[in-house]
Amino acid sequence: MTEALVLPGHEGTITVAASALELVVVRAAESVEGARVRKPKRTVEVAHEPGRASVSFELAIERGGRVPDLAPVVQERVAEALASVTGLEVERVDIVVGEIG
Repeated sequence: MTEALVLPGHEGTITVAASALELVVVRAAESVEGARVRKPKRTVEVAHEPGRASVSFELAIERGGRVPDLAPVVQERVAEALASVTGLEVERVDIVVGEIG
């Protein structure tokens, strides 16, 4: 289960809600044409510890999409988006392809 991310700030802490982290992942994954986060399962897990994060979720690939072509692009976009928003190093983006077509 994704937990909120608490970042130290100069004037106090900044908390990024779990739902916000998950939304970053979903939007990044679905920015790749032919890929979407699988529904209704839409379980996105963002694990984090100081300075690092990892992500896992289920992906659906549309008909005609090739897993070896799409999945690495999804992984890269998710890692870049999450790192950009949180400042964390994203070590892993684990995808389970749960649906094709």
